[in-house]
Order: sequence, then structure tokens, then C-alpha cells
Amino acid sequence: MAVLLGVDTGGTYTDAVLIDEGEDRVLASAKALTSRPDLSLGIAGAIDAVLEETGLDPAAIGMVSLSTTLATNALVEGQGGRVALIFIGFDEGELARDGLEAALKGDPVIRLAGGHGHAGQEISPLDIGALGDALAALGPDITGFAVAARFATRNPGHELAVRDLIRSVTGRPVTCSHELSSALGGPKRALTAVLNARLIGMIDGLIGACEAHLERRGIAARMMVVRGDGALVSAALAREKPIETILSGPAASIAGASWLTGEQDALVSDIGGTTTDVCLLRDGRPKIDPEGARVGPYRTMVEAVAMRTTGLGGDSEVHLLEGLEGGLMLGPRRLMPLSLLAVTHGALVHRTLDRALSMDAAPDGVGRFVVPLWSKVPPGLDAREAAVAARLADGPLAWSDAVRSRVEAPALGRLVSRGFAMIAGVTPSDAAHVTGTLASWDGAAAEKGLALFARKRSGRGERIAEGAGPMARAIIDQLTAQTVTCLLETAFAEDGRDWGLSPAALARHGLTTSGLDRHRGVIETELRLGVPVIGLGASAASYYGAVGERLGARMVLPAQGGVANAIGAVVGQVAMVASGTVTGSGPGTFTSHLPSGPVSYTDRDAALEALEVALEAEASDRARLAGVEEIRLSISREIKEVEVEGQSMFIEATIRVTAQGRPRIAVAS
Repeated sequence: MAVLLGVDTGGTYTDAVLIDEGEDRVLASAKALTSRPDLSLGIAGAIDAVLEETGLDPAAIGMVSLSTTLATNALVEGQGGRVALIFIGFDEGELARDGLEAALKGDPVIRLAGGHGHAGQEISPLDIGALGDALAALGPDITGFAVAARFATRNPGHELAVRDLIRSVTGRPVTCSHELSSALGGPKRALTAVLNARLIGMIDGLIGACEAHLERRGIAARMMVVRGDGALVSAALAREKPIETILSGPAASIAGASWLTGEQDALVSDIGGTTTDVCLLRDGRPKIDPEGARVGPYRTMVEAVAMRTTGLGGDSEVHLLEGLEGGLMLGPRRLMPLSLLAVTHGALVHRTLDRALSMDAAPDGVGRFVVPLWSKVPPGLDAREAAVAARLADGPLAWSDAVRSRVEAPALGRLVSRGFAMIAGVTPSDAAHVTGTLASWDGAAAEKGLALFARKRSGRGERIAEGAGPMARAIIDQLTAQTVTCLLETAFAEDGRDWGLSPAALARHGLTTSGLDRHRGVIETELRLGVPVIGLGASAASYYGAVGERLGARMVLPAQGGVANAIGAVVGQVAMVASGTVTGSGPGTFTSHLPSGPVSYTDRDAALEALEVALEAEASDRARLAGVEEIRLSISREIKEVEVEGQSMFIEATIRVTAQGRPRIAVAS
């Protein structure tokens, strides 16, 4: 019997499942709280629980596969390490393109002379000497480097030279843009490289934590990681290219949804602690986003499922809107629920909330807490950051005890954005504890927190709710409304009709609202989804009944939907893609841009054949390293030619080779 172990690490929970591959059935599933900063605790809790439930010999596990939303969550919340971008041959104004400057968030940029032209020819010599001086001037808080050179996909020479020098001088991780995408568009490749460099430490820590516990339990099986397009890759490759794991969790959930339900056409909506991910399933398969994965404000060059990811989850921050009427908005930042913090720090939470509830008017920030996420105080902090961190050295504090002046609030914000600390406060998970749909944590703390939040006043000076119960219902109603909007945006985008407005505008349009309301007047309106909704995630059963009613849609809530990500992690295949281009360099000259560098040919077909052979070898080698023995190759050619004076003129060709197959699965003898 071949048994597969799937693990999914999300913002709130880490899930594990054991699947009998021969019988296509779940043997056991379990959840554990995702533990920070030591992720191994949550991973161990989930894995140990499924092993204990089944009594399975760990040696019987033939493959382990990991999916995660940590990378996605980090990008949505603006978290990650501090990086330096080496920008070669670009104008300074190109930093403002494709969201690159915003993604850098003030991190240093080293601009160097160099770069290549469209055909791979060197435009300007690389100023490698200036790089050495610039590296010496950087501080110790840089965790990784991103390197992007003009037309590096046509000639990677300058990126490779810079990478080698940085590694020899600093020993820190380096991401080259040409390694992540073969497409043109330097600033967008640079953006993708920056995000990859920022995520390396986080994903490396996750994979390391999982590998360490597998070794402790005597599980020697090959470990795979789910990529954003749903394919499996080796753990080693995921360490090098963590950006490819964005939308890993959602991609795994799509595979899990199809496996669990058998539905062929549906909207899949996966609600986690931080995000809601929505994707259209057609003929049992998700569509790949042709423009690259979009997560939060960033459009990357990473191939991934066509997924709409919104900062809306069970642990989303609850905001009171300004204005006379008030109103609520959830997300995009994730908070630690008060009810969860109270499980481990009950005395602090209850004492602080009781004191606040005894006051007629509580000061700003009351009801919120600051939770450190480090095992030791991180290096490279400025004076104000260090002062806040020092107060948190012994554990969580009430907000007012952690931040003692207005000027320290931005310092705390920087600690949070870099993943060193987390805010605890009122969330939909707390609301669900008050309504009784959840009972996992400290319900009394949730009730006190919502009672305190209900005392906030609208622009009219009125309390926004009459106690914890009405406040909880208002929060859950808002989660329903925002989930409906997420689903409608995807539905309008995937419908195939030109509506004349953006999907976001259509989802919020007055006629759409009237249709959902089933308005009956001089004009009658009605709107409903034409496909069912598959609701996934631990809290889907708590919230999605009302979502289905609002949309007039059949709601499918599979029994194992809470661990769909972990199931999807082990039912996929390896798919390694290698792509490259051949360009016309002049009459009778064709340049094949091979992985090793450009080579010129006088015959078009010879240039195409040389590139295809090189790409087949590259894709096959990657697949073998991932454990695939029976490799299936698929090859596509896209040739661009124009007719000039009755004769065909070659412009460019793109070749894409995909090597697919199931990874080798060990079977216990």
C-alpha cells in the first residue's frame, strides 16, 4: 500500500492528511495551530496526530507534499525580509514601472552600467567594480539580493557575474530575474525577483521545519512542494524559487476540491485566516493566468492558477469606517484573534479587557495586544524599533504598554511588516465564538473584546452596536457581503461577456445589488450565479450558508473541505517548464537564446532545433531531479513572421517544453 502524506501550512492552521493512493481515500486528517516563530511545532502537531489516529508505520509513507499560503499572505500583508536590488542597464525612471518601486518599500537599489540588447549583444560593459563598493556600504539587515539586467532573458551573462560576486562576498541568497521568467519586461522581472528574494528566508524556514520533523519521525520519503500552478516541485527548487509557491495553497485547494467533490464546473472559494481565494473550475481544471499571478497589489511573472486573492479571512482586522453612518470593513491585514491569544495568555487578555470595560471611555488602542514572533530580538533595528522590541522581550503586551507614544507607532508598524511582531484584536473568528458557530478557543475573551468594540461611536456619536451579540452579527454580515463581492468579481471576469465595466465595478453596481435583492417594482431584477460554489477552509461551514443564499447558488461544502489544501498537495503531478526564444538578427542570421547564452545560426530551422534540444534536456533534467521516472514531453512553438514584398520575414519564435509525470513514490516492502 502506497500512503501519501499531505501537509498545508496556513496563516492560522497547519493541516495534515494521509491518503491511500491505491484506494483514493483519506485515511486520516488533522489540524494544529500554525506556530510562530517555530513552525515545526504546528507541523509536528498535525503530522503526529494523523500518524497516531491511523497507527501507521512512518516507513510506509511513500511521498510527502507541502503546500502553503505563507508566501501569499506575506505579499498581501506586505511582509518579508529586507532586500537589495541590483538594477543593471536600466534608466532610473524604470523603477517606477510595474509597481517595482512600491514593492521595494524603500529597500536599497544599486544601479550599475551594463545590460544587453534585444538580440543578446552587450550594450554596455558591466561595471562590476562599482558593485563591490556598493555591497560594502550595505547594512547587516539585508537578507537577500535581487538581480535584474536589461534583456537578461536574451543573455544572462551580466546577471550571472553579479550573482557570483554577491555570493562570494556576502554568502547571502541571490535571485536572478532570468531564472524566474523567460519573458521580456525588465521592471516586471525585477519586481518578481525582489519578491522572491524577500520570501526566501520564510519558505526556507518552513521547508526546513517540515524536513526536520520528518527525519525525527523516521519518514524518509521524497518531499515535494506545490507550485502556484498546482504542479509539484522538489523541496530544493522551492527553496531557490519561493516566489513560485505564491498561490501554492489555493492551487492545492483547487486540486483538492475537484478530488473531493467531482464537480467539473464551479467557483471554488477557499477562506483561510488571511485571504479568500476564488477560482473558476471548468471541465475539472483551473485556468492558468496568462499575465502571471496577481497577489494583492502585485502582478508577477510567475505562472499560477487564475485566482483572485483578497485580503479577507477569518482572522481579518475589523475596521470602523469614517462618516456619519459608520459601517465596517474587514482586512486586508490579519490579526491574531483575541480568543486565540487568550488560550496562551488568558490572564493578560482578561485583565486588560476587564479594566477597559470598567471605564466610561476607553483610550485609543485598548483591546489590542502586541505579540512578538521572534526567539531572540532581531538585529538591525533602529532606536525606536529597539525600544518597542525590548518591552516585548518577555512576551505579549497590551498595546498601550508596548507603544508609549505616537512616534513609536510607526516603529511597531515596521516590526509587524517585517514579520517580527503581530497585532491581536477583534476578528470574525472572535465573532463566530460569540455566535456559537466556533468553539475552538476562549469564547469569554471574544465576548469581552466584541463588547468593547461595540462601544465605538459612529460619526453621529452613536454606539455602533448594542453589545457583543449584535456586534458579532454585524461582523459576520460584513464578511458575507465581502465574500459575495469576491465571488461576483470572479464570475464577471470569467463569464466571457464584455460588460463595458470592470469586474470590480460590476460586482458593486447598483443593478447587481438590486438583482441580488430580487427587487420588484416598475422594474424587476434578479441575479444569481450559474454555477455552484465549492466552499473550502476550516471556517467555510460557519459562513458560507448565507453566501450561497445571497447568490442564489448551490453551495457545496465537502466534509473534508477544511483540509482540501493538504489533500490537493499530494494528488498533483510534477510539471517542469523550460522556454526560450529564437530571434532574427538580420538577413540570414538567427540567434538561438540557449540557457548557456546566445548562439547564431544561418539557418532558421537549425536555430529552432538547437533551442528545442536544449530546452528538452533542461526540462527533463529538472523533472528527473524531482523524482519523475516516466517523463512525458510536450512542446509548443509560436513563430512570428511577417510578409514583406511577397516574402516571409522571420521575426521571433518562442519554444516551450514541459516535462510531466508523477514523482516516484516509495512503497513499503
